[in-house]
Amino acid sequence: MSKPHRGGEDLRWEAIERVEATYGRRLGIGDLSLLKKLGFGDIGSVYLAELRGGGAGAGEGCLFAVKVMEKEMLVRRNKVRRAQTERDILGLLNHPFLPTLYSHFETPKFCCLLMEFCSGGDLHLLRQRQPGKRFSEHEARFYVSEVLLALEYLHMMGVIYRDLKPENILVREDGHIMLSDFDLSMRCYVDPTLVASMDINPSSFCIRPSSCLRPSCLKPTIKSRKKITSSAYGPDALPVLVAEPTTARSTSFVGTHEYLAPEIISGAGHGSAVDWWTLGIFMYELLYGKTPFKGGGGNRETLFNVVGKPLRFPEDGGVSFPAKDLMRGLLAKDPKRRLGFKRGATEIKQHRFFEGVNWALVRSGPPPRIPAAVEPAVVKEAIRACLAASVEKGGEDLGLGRCSDDRFLDFEFF
Repeated sequence: MSKPHRGGEDLRWEAIERVEATYGRRLGIGDLSLLKKLGFGDIGSVYLAELRGGGAGAGEGCLFAVKVMEKEMLVRRNKVRRAQTERDILGLLNHPFLPTLYSHFETPKFCCLLMEFCSGGDLHLLRQRQPGKRFSEHEARFYVSEVLLALEYLHMMGVIYRDLKPENILVREDGHIMLSDFDLSMRCYVDPTLVASMDINPSSFCIRPSSCLRPSCLKPTIKSRKKITSSAYGPDALPVLVAEPTTARSTSFVGTHEYLAPEIISGAGHGSAVDWWTLGIFMYELLYGKTPFKGGGGNRETLFNVVGKPLRFPEDGGVSFPAKDLMRGLLAKDPKRRLGFKRGATEIKQHRFFEGVNWALVRSGPPPRIPAAVEPAVVKEAIRACLAASVEKGGEDLGLGRCSDDRFLDFEFF
């Protein structure tokens, strides 16, 4: 049952196996204590839950996130296929920056997905807590790198994500990210291919080299041209894996208005390049504290801006040229001219903005911040204190989703 990328250190699998062995059946909703409503989406709500009866030393009191979807609602709103697609995609995933699906089960009224709980909240609220409501370039590079690797893996698995935004990027207890919420994702065919390194142009690190004020921007690394030719790009270099589902097409109008790619808005049909557009919007929001095309007059103006307004950067943003250059490449309105259209993450990772990033060891890199540890006993105590306080105030039913006590847990983070 365990996933290899967890390194055998995830006690949640052992706890689930012990519960199932004890009762001689698969895990069910009755084996969980729902502690708090964490949030809700278009097809379901997510709850913080504690596993009952895990047994001492086997992860007793393990915390999970449970997505609960009402069957009647799914049928009434024609969302059954979306729910099934999300479950199927979650079952495929085995990556350090993507969620683990521990189990799924049904009741007469509900469908439930049991996933890992991230104690650090999401990047949207984390960004709002930063000075100026934005991340430094070093911090943004960390989060963009991990999201890029997650999208690369999804594309290799034939999954186009289509809903990238800070609200869907959670922070694990170790400070690394987890991409969540796959109900808008699309499955498609992909043909992974090994491409000779010499076919990749090492000078294509700048999208607009003529506008670069520093000649060093034109160099892929600080090494000499001779060393680059004889090692990373020489005839003896290892081939590069490219797995980009470029032939996938959909005309569905899905996503969040500020993150929608132009080809989705026009209805011309879209493919995997929409994920690289959203990566550019995501990076812009982390660095500037806002998205580039949001209109003051509402969603309609935002959509017009996405299609017709040129990309501009605030003059006082303090963002480097390589960062701006990468965003220009990702936010090309013509998907065929967008960075990543042909070779996906393989060409994006070569951009100078990522200079110094060791892609093989990103998972081991130190995160910008590590959230405080969350213990089940502390969570339950915080909720009991909240409910007791509501009774003292005249019996007002605040609801679990509104309980908050900063002494125990930053509940507003969810």
